[in-house]
Amino acid sequence: MPTRTPAEHPHGTTILAVRRGDAVVMVGDGQVSLGRTVLKTQARKVRRMAEGRVLGGFSGSTADAITLFEKFEAKLREHPSLARAAVELAKDWRSDRVLRRLEAMLLVADREKVLLVGGNGDVLEPDPEGDGVVIAIGSGGPYALAAARALLRHSTLDARGVAEQALRIAAEICVFTNTELTVEQL
Repeated sequence: MPTRTPAEHPHGTTILAVRRGDAVVMVGDGQVSLGRTVLKTQARKVRRMAEGRVLGGFSGSTADAITLFEKFEAKLREHPSLARAAVELAKDWRSDRVLRRLEAMLLVADREKVLLVGGNGDVLEPDPEGDGVVIAIGSGGPYALAAARALLRHSTLDARGVAEQALRIAAEICVFTNTELTVEQL
């Protein structure tokens, strides 16, 4: 079976998490692309986990991300702390022969923390941005991150307003990001 070139891998995701005040919001676009073709416009890449107390979003391979979500939810049942569950998932992800081949990244958040979890053993908590916290992943992630930082610094929008507007700005710039948004809030 021939290997796929990078242009043939499905991609096209922007996931953004914003905390401002008492609210934590995660938003994702709905576009999935294969090369230069849009395959789907309304994919759900953000969801609630752990009986609604944790938000999760993914970029990368859908099947891989679903596998990681399932593993992460199992870790949350073992370790109710978001940070501890994320570290345990990252350890398994890095050391397990099957898991280490998974091509995805996760953003996870609860009321206290927002974390990026990656397959190299990374569990990263973003630095505060004035009165908020923001982090993004995916092909449009840098655009959404820049827009959200500017909105946090120069507007009074709430967390949901910052997240939605930043993703809409990213969609104006990144051809792999659209404005069919899934928004979850704690």
